Amino acid sequence: MIGVFDSGIGGLTLLNELTKKLPQENYAYYADVANVPYSYKTPEEILGYVEKAVLFLRDKGAKMIVLACNTATNVAVEYLRVKYDFPIVAIQPAVKVAADFDDSKRILAAATPITLAATRYKNLVASLGVEDRITNVALPKLVEFAEKGIFKGEEVEAYLQEQISPYNTEEYHYMVLGCTHFTFYEELIEKLFKNLKTVDGNKGTANQVKRILGSEGMLKAEGSGLVTFYESGVLVSDLAKYIKLMLKLRAS
Repeated sequence: MIGVFDSGIGGLTLLNELTKKLPQENYAYYADVANVPYSYKTPEEILGYVEKAVLFLRDKGAKMIVLACNTATNVAVEYLRVKYDFPIVAIQPAVKVAADFDDSKRILAAATPITLAATRYKNLVASLGVEDRITNVALPKLVEFAEKGIFKGEEVEAYLQEQISPYNTEEYHYMVLGCTHFTFYEELIEKLFKNLKTVDGNKGTANQVKRILGSEGMLKAEGSGLVTFYESGVLVSDLAKYIKLMLKLRAS
């Protein structure tokens, strides 16, 4: 079984990619709804939440943990990889995809404030040599909208216009969605800002999961793809919300 962690429902966007890439695997999805959003928590608090969830998933029998939360990645992944000996795969903003596409256009990178301020993210940008081409924009309220099930409407559009319109979007081609919650809004963003193409780290992370499982001889040859959902350590019995969101992602 593969354990997938997110602060809330955002990681379902990565879970969707994983179940398409590895449909034979079983999954346990952990949404830390008791503490979402992480945008307003301290790094020390976030580290504690993430480690607790990772150990919970390990104790449930996960052979690999996937951090489907960019904020969790930036705060906790190095610490966890040093402390524990099981495979931990972590999502990160798909800046390289945008950087490789076109060196004449600027890159708009949207994430939570913690991700954008993290040394790990800054090192990623520096390693690609795109410091002069990238503009960061924090969109923490999108996490709150997503957790409330608000994926469209005047309130969301007004927020996106307020945060993104000040930039001359004609200078940009890609908008990197550096938070898995943001993927729920990719169609709306592309509709409002027609020259922006959104890109996230979900497909790349799913490919990395498959590669590592294969190299470790841990891939399942067959299976039903059972998914179990937990909310802050409690088994979810009413699955309607999660089923609805997964169907929404499959249809997009």
